[in-house]
Amino acid sequence: MREFAPWLQKPTQYLGAEWGRTAKDAASVRARVALAFPDMYEVGMSYVGGRILYETVNRVAGLAAERVFTPTDEAAGLLREKGAPLCTLESDTPLAACDVVAFHLTHELCYTNVLYMLDLAGIPFRAADRSEDGPLVIAGGGCAFNAEPVAPFFDLMVIGDGEEALPAILQAVATAREEGGLSKRDVLLRLTAIPGVYVPSFFDVGPDGAPVPLVPGYARVTKAIVADLDTAPFPTCQVVPFAQAVHDRLAVEIARGCTRGCRFCHAGMIYRPVRERSLPELEKLVAEGLSRTGYEELSFLSLSTGDFSALESLFAHTIDRCRRDQVAVSLPSLRAGTLSDSILDMMAGIRRTGATVAPEAATQRLRDVINKGITEEDILAHVAKLFGHGWQQVKLYFMIGLPTETEEDVRGIYELAKKVLAQAPPGTKRLQVTAAISPYVPKTHTPFQWEAQISLEQIKERVGYLRDLFATDRRLTLRWHEPEMSFLEGVFSRAGRELAPLVEAAYRQGALFCSWIDRFDLAPWLRVFDEAGLDPAKWLAARDPDAPLPWDHLSCGVTPGFLRRERQKALAGRITADCRYGECSGCGVCDFEGRKSELRAAGDAEIRPRCNRPEREHEAVAAPPPPAKEDLTRKAVHVRLWFTKTGSAVYLSQLELTRLFERALRRAGLRPSFSAGYHPLPQMSFGRALSVGVASEAEWMGLFLREPVAPGDIPARLNPNLPEGLVMVAVEELPPGRKVPHPIEETFELVIPAACAKDCLERWAAFTAADSFAVTWESKKGPRSIDARPLVTSIAAGESDHTVRFTCLFAEAYVSPLRLVEAVCPGLARGRYALTKVAVAFEAGGAAFPSGLMNQN
Repeated sequence: MREFAPWLQKPTQYLGAEWGRTAKDAASVRARVALAFPDMYEVGMSYVGGRILYETVNRVAGLAAERVFTPTDEAAGLLREKGAPLCTLESDTPLAACDVVAFHLTHELCYTNVLYMLDLAGIPFRAADRSEDGPLVIAGGGCAFNAEPVAPFFDLMVIGDGEEALPAILQAVATAREEGGLSKRDVLLRLTAIPGVYVPSFFDVGPDGAPVPLVPGYARVTKAIVADLDTAPFPTCQVVPFAQAVHDRLAVEIARGCTRGCRFCHAGMIYRPVRERSLPELEKLVAEGLSRTGYEELSFLSLSTGDFSALESLFAHTIDRCRRDQVAVSLPSLRAGTLSDSILDMMAGIRRTGATVAPEAATQRLRDVINKGITEEDILAHVAKLFGHGWQQVKLYFMIGLPTETEEDVRGIYELAKKVLAQAPPGTKRLQVTAAISPYVPKTHTPFQWEAQISLEQIKERVGYLRDLFATDRRLTLRWHEPEMSFLEGVFSRAGRELAPLVEAAYRQGALFCSWIDRFDLAPWLRVFDEAGLDPAKWLAARDPDAPLPWDHLSCGVTPGFLRRERQKALAGRITADCRYGECSGCGVCDFEGRKSELRAAGDAEIRPRCNRPEREHEAVAAPPPPAKEDLTRKAVHVRLWFTKTGSAVYLSQLELTRLFERALRRAGLRPSFSAGYHPLPQMSFGRALSVGVASEAEWMGLFLREPVAPGDIPARLNPNLPEGLVMVAVEELPPGRKVPHPIEETFELVIPAACAKDCLERWAAFTAADSFAVTWESKKGPRSIDARPLVTSIAAGESDHTVRFTCLFAEAYVSPLRLVEAVCPGLARGRYALTKVAVAFEAGGAAFPSGLMNQN
């Protein structure tokens, strides 16, 4: 993919050269897995599960995990045009040459993207059509607990935790290849011994839809489980993307599993029991993670972060560093009543992020049906605390279409939002309450797996009803998930293998990136259902609780009996308490103190809730006293740092460079001065932006530091913290004022391919002889043109007969050197020549810079 970087809009997404990535010597690798995320880079790089597996595999000698994401249309077009296969980022290895291709299935709308990636990789879609020596195509993630609609496309799936299962699979595959002589079926039979491994081809479907085992002794697959998260790898040197990711921050998983028992929640059932990482382990992960990545924001992740038993202690132990280094702390949506004044005080003292609360349902009756376990008083007290600590905008998450929902429940969303609004103190500026609405989709392995999903028309009707209500108050905002997406998600969430041909047909008809609003189109899906003579609404209907289900052979440990009991309690409006602090609810997952479970953890470790505290901390834990207020705007050092930009770094944009250097400074322990204001920013400045794709031996950045540092020490501390291609080569002390002189003259060296050198040199000679030379291009405001000839003050052919060195005076006007070169030599194809800025000068005809400062280090 790297060879296509010159032609791509976001080339840094295809370089595989980010800080924190792992590149192993091919000779030492016994088995290589491509961790394939069926969505774009900016989405996939936010997925913590992928980061965990990347670390887990790469820690093992002889195993290599590499990343691959769904390419954009532009990149995919290039692959097809050039006849090149989809490759991994780290080593540019074609997916078809990997030992295993492992897809993350995080939701049902990604299914056609899986086929898209297989297609681009030249790998047949169906497992039955693939050769014996090709890679195993496997899948994991929450959807694997019922991915029957795509089961024929996978050799195996892993249900449950992947930290132990994936390395075990890779080791087994490597051993099998080294032994030789084993068929793929033999290898798959071996792999069934690994907990969590599900081989779809070892099951058939009976006439009543029930799964039928085909291999003796392999009738039911139980999930893999890591009993104690402290024993599992977690990455502290996470890959830091050059390009902006959706969640661009250090994400630390503080706990896995939730036993609150929300009856709609798929994750709350399949990831039981609750397992918290210990406080000492989390302190280590946070400290190392911030130091090694340089992130300026920290996020604590779990299914219910507010329920973490030692959240106050965790905050108290973390807050000092965050205050000192201007690191923001963000929390996912929180259960009402789980944040104390103490935590809010601590959060308010650092960079503030948004506040979200998840009532899910607006009336107490419906909250009891779904077993939410909170009251309206809890919700209002929670938001009153937020407003009292300075938050002005609150987001509320709701679902519509929950079982037993009435019009009163739907109207209650508006009424509860109004009550939340009323909790804000009088005179609150920029007050805004947003209600985010998602249509409910029944999920497998939950007490509501037998319930019907409301129709597309009903979703639209209820959203329209709420839109009219919310339009009456400008301080209220309503946002909603696209009804058509929820409709399609509902069709596939509880479907069986009968829909696999339709996934394939929809892909053939262009259904791609179905979770992107600007790309989603329901029409091709409706066409393929119509062509197959099927009504998709059939898969939204209620299921007979006594009839077999397509996922009956897959177990997350929660028993069908528990799900049925919970369903009955839901219909009766009765709640079930959280078992982590109270009485066992008998779900069937745990195996301690005489309880029986069909799950087995490695080493026969006990499967049980693991919490830091026997009950959730209610009393405020004293935070360390705030450090003496530091003047972040203080300027102790002002320097200009000269650096070179070569190799893959030539594709970094100016915006990416700014973010990259801020994080590199943090990793190096260099403390920049910050601007004043509500959102302080590091005091860095750069010279004129260099065109993406142009190398440079003379780039610079101005930097203020707020602590004294010997200027000569700065490159030595910074260079080990820069990604490949960036090297600090000199440092220049500047006077304390803000103004930084800019060079006005820049010299470039063009290296032309030998095949077209004669033609290009003649064109440069013609350019030299011309009085004027127009360079034109399309800008966002329409066509632009500039006479570039007066800007070029000298031109000289190089000694090798295929280089040209030219100097531009940019005192009054500027033209992109790339545009100039391609205008002078229109036959030069982007990516087939090299252009490097070799020197700059601060006055016309002045001394080339940074001569005299070079080679300081």
